[in-house]
Amino acid sequence: MKLLILDRDGVINHDSDAYIKSLEEWKPIAGSIEAIAQLSKAGWTVAVATNQSGIARGYYPLSTLDAMHAHLRALVAEQGGEVGLIVHCPHGPDDGCACRKPQPGLLLAIAEHYHVDLTDVWFVGDSKGDLEAALTVHAQPVLVKTGKGVRTLEKGIPETTLIFDDLAAVARELIQ
Repeated sequence: MKLLILDRDGVINHDSDAYIKSLEEWKPIAGSIEAIAQLSKAGWTVAVATNQSGIARGYYPLSTLDAMHAHLRALVAEQGGEVGLIVHCPHGPDDGCACRKPQPGLLLAIAEHYHVDLTDVWFVGDSKGDLEAALTVHAQPVLVKTGKGVRTLEKGIPETTLIFDDLAAVARELIQ
C-alpha cells in the first residue's frame, strides 16, 4: 500500500490563528485538491490527521468539522480522486490526551486502520508538532511552506525533514 498522511490546516486548506470555525472559512490552498486527486488516481491512499482544538474550545461543533471533511471529500471526488481515513483530535492543548500532535495517537489510528507500519511513510505537515509526531512513529517528516511552514522552517526542523513549497510539489515528487 502506498500511504501518504497529511495534516489539514495549512497543508490542504488555509489556516487561521483565529481557527477555521465554519464551512465558509474552509478554503483550499491553490493546487491542494488537485494534488490529492492526482495522488489518489496514481494509486496512493491519502489519509488526514488533524488537531481540531476548536471543538474543545467551543468554537464549532463536531457537525461543522464533519461538514468541512465532507466538502473536502466532494471536492477531491469532483477531480476523480478519493480521500482515505480522516482522523482528528478534538482536545485542547492542556487536556493531556494521546492523540493531539505531537503525540502519535492520530498516526497510530491510521496505521491500525490500514494495518500498516508507518516506518518511512510520509507525513506532510506545516508545524513542529507534525514533524515531531512523524518522528515518533518513524514516519518520514515532510514540511510544506504553506500555512505555518515558513515560520516552522525558520525556527529549525529535524535534519531528516524533506521540504516542499506546497502539497502540489509533494504530489509531483511522489507521482513521478
